[in-house]
Amino acid sequence: MTEETLDSLCITTLRMLAVDAVEQANSGHPGMPLGAAPMAYVLWHRIMRHHPANPQWLNRDRFILSAGHGSALLYGLLHLSGYDLALEELRQFRQWGSRTPGHPEHGVTPGVEATTGPLGQGFAMGVGMALAERHLAAQFNQADHAPLVDHYTYAIVSDGDLMEGITAEAASLAGHLGLGKLIYLYDDNRISIEGSTDLTFTEDVAARFAAYRWQVLRVSDGEDVAAIEAAIRQAQADTEHPSLILVRTHIGFGSPRADSAAAHGAPLGGAALQETRAHFNWPARAFHVPDGVYDHFRRIVGRGAAAEEAWTTLLAQMQAAFPQQTGQFLQQMAGELPADWDQDLAALHREGKAKATRVASGQALNAIAGRLPALLGGSADLAPSNNTWLQQAPTRNVHFGVREHAMAAISNGMALHGGIIPFCGTFLVFSDYMRGAIRLSALMGCHTLYILTHDSIAVGEDGPTHQPIEHLASLRAIPELLVLRPADAFETVAAWRLAIRLRRPAVLILTRQNLPLLPEQTALAGVSQGAYLLADAEGAPQLTLLASGSEVHLALAARESLLAEGMRGIRVVSMPSWELFAEQPQAYQRQILGVAHPRLAIEAASSMGWHRWTGEQGAVLAIDRFGASAPGEQLLKQFGFSLERVLEMAHTLLAPAASL
Repeated sequence: MTEETLDSLCITTLRMLAVDAVEQANSGHPGMPLGAAPMAYVLWHRIMRHHPANPQWLNRDRFILSAGHGSALLYGLLHLSGYDLALEELRQFRQWGSRTPGHPEHGVTPGVEATTGPLGQGFAMGVGMALAERHLAAQFNQADHAPLVDHYTYAIVSDGDLMEGITAEAASLAGHLGLGKLIYLYDDNRISIEGSTDLTFTEDVAARFAAYRWQVLRVSDGEDVAAIEAAIRQAQADTEHPSLILVRTHIGFGSPRADSAAAHGAPLGGAALQETRAHFNWPARAFHVPDGVYDHFRRIVGRGAAAEEAWTTLLAQMQAAFPQQTGQFLQQMAGELPADWDQDLAALHREGKAKATRVASGQALNAIAGRLPALLGGSADLAPSNNTWLQQAPTRNVHFGVREHAMAAISNGMALHGGIIPFCGTFLVFSDYMRGAIRLSALMGCHTLYILTHDSIAVGEDGPTHQPIEHLASLRAIPELLVLRPADAFETVAAWRLAIRLRRPAVLILTRQNLPLLPEQTALAGVSQGAYLLADAEGAPQLTLLASGSEVHLALAARESLLAEGMRGIRVVSMPSWELFAEQPQAYQRQILGVAHPRLAIEAASSMGWHRWTGEQGAVLAIDRFGASAPGEQLLKQFGFSLERVLEMAHTLLAPAASL
């Protein structure tokens, strides 16, 4: 059998495995795999350096299926290439407990680099991976030696990816940075769910990406494997520009639904399935893999093993010549922290001055960055406001520009690549722009850190467009996301320690206004438990005041006033993280919240969720309307965040107990 015949047989096998998986599940997207299989085959079999026996090989090329609805194509690639994905898993496509979910999920399927499905996210994450490769190469490659970090990032992207706004932001930044090892193949099938892309998408894609400073190449026939390979190799030759290869394909190729929206998101079924099998001269037996296909496809394993072995030899040579740098490289890629990474935090804030938590955060970030070279990040053109600039490590600052959507997804891509702990910042109110990527951070468990400042109506004169209300509640609603709202500089340092050490996606919610200092000795242990008793009752407990962030100080002031009135049973709890508190044993939760007495929660944000902690007897002082334009202190008073209002609500809660 000739190489050309084997290539054709492998491509058809990819197509029909995807069709059969969708048929078996009675759910999925056969059209994209039928059309895009040739380009996927060429990329995986002829171009990419990867080792199926070791999907985590550090210098592998990265691949993202940004068009995640075509996951059945990716699963076929993984199975035939020799990854740990049995044919039985393809038979269980989209079923409970399988390793072949409806859209690719990082951490579920070996070889899947990123969770995709929300269109545009994969495109932007690939930019992050290429940025990470660029940074690590500059950090660890040595002159006059073969490069230790030297690989490409590839993706297959769709019309839907290119329509999403996040793609415009990510493509713009990638072109500006000249990420020459970023190569995307555009599945140009000209069909979307509602019909022809002529309905909505008539721009000149090539001209658009050329304007973004990308190299743009064309393959007029998506079945021409030689032309596809030549285009990818031409893309590799341009080291100064990312590349977009427009590959003219036909959705549902080989089926009677070809070039129609009907091929997109439903099993072929019945006569259409039979006609498709007839077109490819394919047997009726589902999940058929012809003789020779495995042997041909799994040449990848041998090539991958040889590539990894050569790199391992290089690694050993680098360890001998540059032991410190190479050791640091391996430590970063393993996600391990240097033993002294937080040593400089202890010296912060000894001056005892009140400061905004955004300022304290910037000081902590810089103290950590000096001993944690994996930190890399920046802000959406707000570094002076977010305090995200790394003073002593200018090469580790990323100017994201005003691109919040892409910034968050790019940061996820850096985290997924490995070797980087990414951070990114903007105002809390603009986390709306980042929510899709933040959600994926949590879904994938990426160690991405979000610095969100200007956390309440205390922002002041900028008005309701810049004053977050519902944002804390919306972030707390995301499963597996750690939300931290510290009350002072000490809690901020403790929050940073946790955000780095816990290696989970975390959001730091920070103030613009100065806040007094709390007792230092309680902060670290207390923040790590999510909530802690800041001030205990001086007698039998009568009322617990719960608060986060800037409102903790209002709760403390109210306690002092109530003590002066002779009410000795007032407790104050600082609650910087609901998530960490919810993870504590129930006995600790009862100890902190108190029992058999009312609780009053105070937070300058939506009340949503607070009743979980206050209980039926309690009350919440919050904001369930939009803000206004005025000085911050005036706004706080107008919205009831004053000592008088807290005392009024406290007296109301205490009155029933006093009447007993």
